Amino acid sequence: MGLLSNNPSNERGPRKASTLLTRDQPMTANRGTTGEKLVLIVEDERDLAILLDYNLREAGYRTLLAHTGTEGLAKARAATPDLIILDLMLPEMSGTEVARHVRADKTLAAVPIVMLTAKADEVDQVVGLTVGADDYVTKPFSMKILMARVEAVFRRSQRSGRGSEQVLRLGGVSLDLETHEATVDGSPMAVTLTEFRLLTALIEADGRVLTRHALMRHAMGPGVTVTERTIDVHMTSIRRKMGPWGQHIKTVRGVGYRTVHELTPA
Repeated sequence: MGLLSNNPSNERGPRKASTLLTRDQPMTANRGTTGEKLVLIVEDERDLAILLDYNLREAGYRTLLAHTGTEGLAKARAATPDLIILDLMLPEMSGTEVARHVRADKTLAAVPIVMLTAKADEVDQVVGLTVGADDYVTKPFSMKILMARVEAVFRRSQRSGRGSEQVLRLGGVSLDLETHEATVDGSPMAVTLTEFRLLTALIEADGRVLTRHALMRHAMGPGVTVTERTIDVHMTSIRRKMGPWGQHIKTVRGVGYRTVHELTPA
């Protein structure tokens, strides 16, 4: 299989302008630093999928390719990848539907998802985050940005199990930092990697207020730009998954969030 040419004249037929990405030279990275992690690329535009595949392999990752939503979900279930790069607009099954199925699958629920979308509207970003994406990149994008986002997600995953306490608790919610498992009243709670890190940061703060910017740093790491609205969407999802215990996360208007162990009467 040949490498994707950067010459637009070599492209066959029309392509959606919204899916073009900025043409960086292929990125390279030191091999052996990625731990042979498996990345599933679910992208219907084959030239873009090939470019993503090439850059990820050059960075030392193993890859799988899928070009429809149903194929991507089937390969995710068969291989249990370490990360999924998921296009929002896919044939047969949309990226949002694939994400919903992934998050509902006990084996795949904790697999990070980086969503690709040609739509830059905030509503589309919010939809992606609501269905369980850990991060999103809007097209057109720089390959360097995409690769940086992938690496940042893996760094967050590696940090999730570190800390002096291995199990954190807030009411009936428990977070096991070693196994990266969350439970609510003893039952599994399906949270994304970003949600896990946000909840970890809040519980570890033990009642101190964390600003949205502080939560961004805890959950997303340095060098990743997200909006305050992104944090709010994640917090809404976390509270919903916590059920009644979600009341123990309080919004400090104009500042951020904090946890409380005892609820005061209204």
